[in-house]
Amino acid sequence: MIVRSFKEIEGTDRHVKAASGTWESKRIVLAKEKVGFSLHETILYAGTETSMWYANHIEAVVCVEGEAELTDHETGLTHTITPGTMYLLDGHERHTLRVKQDFRCLCVFNPPVTGREDHDENGVYPLLTEEV
Repeated sequence: MIVRSFKEIEGTDRHVKAASGTWESKRIVLAKEKVGFSLHETILYAGTETSMWYANHIEAVVCVEGEAELTDHETGLTHTITPGTMYLLDGHERHTLRVKQDFRCLCVFNPPVTGREDHDENGVYPLLTEEV
């Protein structure tokens, strides 16, 4: 059994801040736990825009605080995401989040991330694996 809090991982290598300066993520469950998914609390900052494309991962996102506009670049549809709203990137959709109010969400990734990932120039997380 693992018991861990987001508070205790602040400032550790599990607390990742994007090179872009648009978000930070506390990665509470990672690939090294070997449970088949990773779990993160991510905050995207008000007034920012982040374009992403998880070509190597499926991601589920649940908003717990704030507001953002989500644009699906595959369909052109735009959605308002507020607390209690979930979106699932089950088709590796290219998407953009335009953050209206600091946007705090819980994210689940499959395959799990290692904790070292940041978006590349295409908005993609590389598919990293844990050293054995």
